[in-house]
Amino acid sequence: MPHDPVRLELIKNAIGSVVDEMVLTIIRIAYSSIMKDTMDLSSAFCDRRGRMIAQGLSLPLHLGSVPDAMDAVIAKYGDTLEPGDIVILNDPYQGGMHLPDIFMFKPVFVDDRLLGYAMLVAHHNDMGGRVPGSSAADSTEIFQEGLRIPILKLYERGQPNQTLMDMIAINVRIPDVVLGDLQAQVAACRIAERGMRELAARHGVDALEGYFDELLDYSEREARRTIRAIPDGVYRFVDKLDDDGVNMDQPVTIAVAVHIAGDELTVDLTGTSPQVHGAINSTLSFAKSAVYFAVRSIMDSDAPNNAGFFRPIHVKAPLGCLVNPRPPAAVAARGISGFRLIDAMFGAIAQAMPGAVRAAGEGGTTSYSFGCYDAEGRFSLFREAVMGAWGAGLRREGIDGVANAAANISNAPIEMVENQAPIRVERYELVPDSGGPGEWRGGMSVMRQLRFLGERATLQLRSDRRHNPPYGLMGGSHGQPSNNMLEDKGSWSQIPTKFTRALSKGQAIRHTTAGAGGYGDPLHRDPALVMHDVRNGKVTPEAAKRDYGVVVLANPLRIDDSATAQLRTRQAQHRVAAAQ
Repeated sequence: MPHDPVRLELIKNAIGSVVDEMVLTIIRIAYSSIMKDTMDLSSAFCDRRGRMIAQGLSLPLHLGSVPDAMDAVIAKYGDTLEPGDIVILNDPYQGGMHLPDIFMFKPVFVDDRLLGYAMLVAHHNDMGGRVPGSSAADSTEIFQEGLRIPILKLYERGQPNQTLMDMIAINVRIPDVVLGDLQAQVAACRIAERGMRELAARHGVDALEGYFDELLDYSEREARRTIRAIPDGVYRFVDKLDDDGVNMDQPVTIAVAVHIAGDELTVDLTGTSPQVHGAINSTLSFAKSAVYFAVRSIMDSDAPNNAGFFRPIHVKAPLGCLVNPRPPAAVAARGISGFRLIDAMFGAIAQAMPGAVRAAGEGGTTSYSFGCYDAEGRFSLFREAVMGAWGAGLRREGIDGVANAAANISNAPIEMVENQAPIRVERYELVPDSGGPGEWRGGMSVMRQLRFLGERATLQLRSDRRHNPPYGLMGGSHGQPSNNMLEDKGSWSQIPTKFTRALSKGQAIRHTTAGAGGYGDPLHRDPALVMHDVRNGKVTPEAAKRDYGVVVLANPLRIDDSATAQLRTRQAQHRVAAAQ
């Protein structure tokens, strides 16, 4: 029997509100800045068969990890879960992504009938291991990265598993924060349980499950409609990571082949580098998330992110490669590989639909953590992700100082950074001339300089895009590369893109993200737009002349129209001569 479209829309939005409220609950009551301020978490609701029905306000890159984790839980417990049970896991080789991300599942029952599962995955500040923050890129096996939690019940029939909680507490550096954040996840799952029960009481379980099926079919139809708009064929693109965090002189390859056949899309990752020694290996579930996000980005529909959307999208990766590693490969810094896979996907899609995607952004979030000790030996931990810039697109400027679209998380406020740990934020700014030149300019780099004020600390930082900067499209230039600088006794020196090192009192770290790529020929950029950037400090007069062929005069600032026309003609002629 056909479903009422009005009621379908109401139910879709109601479930969306439930999973959104889960995220808002975490933000209100979590202990750590990585959850409250950075918002590194995701929520979802899955039906009794484990199919994801809706995803909440959260990270798109968690999108594809939910089905694999849900399948692992069902494979272990089947239909034996009871009201009051809560299951957790973080093991990347049992449905997880990396150890700081703890998945939590709460079965939702209505009158002893299983309706589905409230699900939430959140990044915890520390899971133990060799480096504070548990996300070092230079770990070489998962056993160094921290506490692995297999699929276990945190609560059974409403009673906490104190043995498991004690085991977690003794293995992490900040047990009060980690356990507090776990309880925030529990509270969020209970909020979802209440919301879904209210929805079932209003519509009836049978009717609600019928609408679940219709929502899945709706998202599948919209995904297939999007894929049909891409011309049939095979589209290939190769992008590179600077290194794996251990072998600093060896770039790592991400190779994608996007096969379009009617309304089916298959991504073959054959040709991607074998799994590496460092911790940038990625689970296949995380690689799927990157692919799903790239396809979702060209979709012009408000269909929910759910299991129906996944049906026409297929991902293949050889076992033992970077994005499908064998255990015990380290995976803590897998995020950077996921972001590069997205860039490679966009590079491939741009060949089929040139105006549909933007040039490469900053390369993904930079992740860093300070494990600090003060003069009394007290420990504090601060962890953050820094971003960002969007690449330019067809008639679309790049965006400055914004979250990477695949992350949807926030830079921590300066006041929060300085309140959490003995750190002073000395600079936090956009960098002129860093966005890739183009008819449409790429987004600008973000620079953050922090000085350590405690006695001693361990700093880990994961970044990329120094040797392989974000690409431009359709004649646009690449963005400026990223950089890391360390100050010691007034002298600054460059340090690698990925590292773990000790810090002494008074030392400072300056990190600059990469600038995003430009779109279109820079010589076709409207001189008025170049002038606007000069006035706003985004482009210097020197770069306006060098990159855009626009001559800017001072006192007052203005364009020399005649000199600009002559310069652009000469620059175009030089290009032709150089190409011959």
